[in-house]
Amino acid sequence: MRTSSAILLLLLLAACGGGKAEKSSAAPGDSLTQRQRDSILAGSRIPGARGVGAAMRYADSTSAHIRATDSVTQ
Repeated sequence: MRTSSAILLLLLLAACGGGKAEKSSAAPGDSLTQRQRDSILAGSRIPGARGVGAAMRYADSTSAHIRATDSVTQ
């Protein structure tokens, strides 16, 4: 049990490692932004696509809340 926990921890750390920032996964000449690609994905019937849409809505809500808070403090 202890060994499997250590291996799991190492795998998680390796997955979260801070390597070089990757270049865009978009094909050369692709004119869509990451947000546009995510919106298309969220509207698709691919399993898990609803989660992408929900994450985008949550991020938008958080950004709006932060903007509202910033405007109050200025």
